[in-house]
Amino acid sequence: MTIRVLLAEDQALVRGALRALLDLEEDIEVVAEVGRGDEVLEAARGCRPDVALLDIEMPGQDGLEAARELAAELPEVRAVVLTTFGRPGFLRRAMEVGAAGFLVKDSPVAELARGIRAVMAGERVIDRDLAAAALAIGATPLSGREADVLRAAADGATVADIAGRLYLSEGTVRNYLSSAIGKTGARTRVEAARVAEEKGWL
Repeated sequence: MTIRVLLAEDQALVRGALRALLDLEEDIEVVAEVGRGDEVLEAARGCRPDVALLDIEMPGQDGLEAARELAAELPEVRAVVLTTFGRPGFLRRAMEVGAAGFLVKDSPVAELARGIRAVMAGERVIDRDLAAAALAIGATPLSGREADVLRAAADGATVADIAGRLYLSEGTVRNYLSSAIGKTGARTRVEAARVAEEKGWL
């Protein structure tokens, strides 16, 4: 049986290399490629892959959101998130949206091929080092609203800008920012956003 794969990666060079390497596997065939996260669902509807390999950082929408859409509409398609960002928070979020696997891009192609076969067999495949780090760090300490406010603050937006964007009062924004700064151990809201991003909490 040939495993049909949809490849979603915004960097053409990386996408081409992944396709070439996977096509060397006798039982794996790349049946579609996309370079944007918001093209994944439509491509999957058209080619009905068995597995979707999703880069986490793509224009349009990220691989986690694409995995969530696939799980909701085409649950038979197994999503495997590929990333250069080995962040434990990303792993946790990938599992929450229904991804069947989470691997870092610098894994050997033989390991990627094994991962594809394993998710086809109904297993969940997770990079071991990342799984250990995720267990050590634990779940995000940020509430949903704190995360929203930090995302809005990441580009240096003012309290007034954040309040207007999120339909909150400025006092409420300050409270969320203060709480988030404390939970991340940061000194400023921009630093708090950076720390949270690095841990995959945003």
